[in-house]
Amino acid sequence: MTVHFIGAGPGAPDLLTLRGRDLIAASPVCLYAGSLIPRALLDHCPAGARIVNSAPLTLDEIIALIAEADAAGQDVARLHSGDLSVWSAMGEQIRRLKALGISYTVTPGVPSFAAAAAALEAELTLPGLGQSLILTRTPGRASAMPPGETLAAFGATGATLAIHLSIHNLPQVVADLVPLHGPDCPAAIIWRASWPDQRVVRGTLATIEGLAAGGPERTAIILVGSVLGDTDFAESQLYAPGYDRRFRPATADSPFAGSGE
Repeated sequence: MTVHFIGAGPGAPDLLTLRGRDLIAASPVCLYAGSLIPRALLDHCPAGARIVNSAPLTLDEIIALIAEADAAGQDVARLHSGDLSVWSAMGEQIRRLKALGISYTVTPGVPSFAAAAAALEAELTLPGLGQSLILTRTPGRASAMPPGETLAAFGATGATLAIHLSIHNLPQVVADLVPLHGPDCPAAIIWRASWPDQRVVRGTLATIEGLAAGGPERTAIILVGSVLGDTDFAESQLYAPGYDRRFRPATADSPFAGSGE
């Protein structure tokens, strides 16, 4: 018996990975985060599968269900939204499974920040403007921020910011970042990226609060950085005619010439 932790993607059913789909189809038990997983993904469950919405359950209750499946020799598909590497609560479940000697696998999913960038049709790393992306959040009831992991500290780097789980703290986000980036710094908010009811607003740190007024206070990502609004950036050297590279030698005496690659 194995528990398969599966990143279910940001919301659109067809953004589930093929591996994730196949694991769901092979697991007679499916635990899913009901408020964030589209129902269409459950169509991949095999006939007669036990399907449980984990949203109202405690960690103890979730582990008890898994232990029950383990005793019956049944694989479990454990679905979490987005990708499992950030804010998924997978770590605490794996710790419990290790203590119980229950095997598990981890299948990555399309992260929500990538779906948000796609909604903006934006590359978050542009030559000369930004080559780093910081994924962060502001403090909330479920999780405090460790000392030193402040929005002001991250904002001071100048990197593009993808701020999760923080739409309810938007005024504080703006207050923290305006002194560092200036009021004209581009900003965007994407609610429910890739879902049918996706909503996008684009503005600046000075205008984004007004643009977001009346919007939902959950399932949103705030993106901030010069890469969101500037079309005046250098082109990558990767495709420049004179750039000497293994797959396209620039000259006959290039160390890559004749490599056959």
